[in-house]
Amino acid sequence: MRSKSQVLLVEDDGIDMETIKRAFKEVGIPNRLDVATNGEEALDYLRGTDQNPSIILLDLNMPRMNGAEFLKVMKQDHSLKHIPVVVLTSSKQKQDIFEMFGLGAAGYMVKPLTRPEFAELFKVIGRYWSTSELPE
Repeated sequence: MRSKSQVLLVEDDGIDMETIKRAFKEVGIPNRLDVATNGEEALDYLRGTDQNPSIILLDLNMPRMNGAEFLKVMKQDHSLKHIPVVVLTSSKQKQDIFEMFGLGAAGYMVKPLTRPEFAELFKVIGRYWSTSELPE
């Protein structure tokens, strides 16, 4: 991923947060990882910063404002809609996949079960987003 910008993780599960943080370190992703625990918190974060993250990693099932609600609001905001969002969730439901892409998700990935699988997933995400052209 682009080393000078941060990544926003929107995740309410503490164990998943720590696993993702460890995976970032294991694969050498240099980006700062900021965390919001629900969609409302993520919107507050995005609207309160002058530097948008290079990518948002979004869980679906969260309290207060879930991933779908967050994505819907975010993609309607002219200043935020260009930020790529990759859904990172445990749901394999076809309905969820179609809904997230319909709302503007750039990707949909099912959370792996083991730490080595998480590390491998982040190697792939890191390679893709470090070579992808993004709006600045």
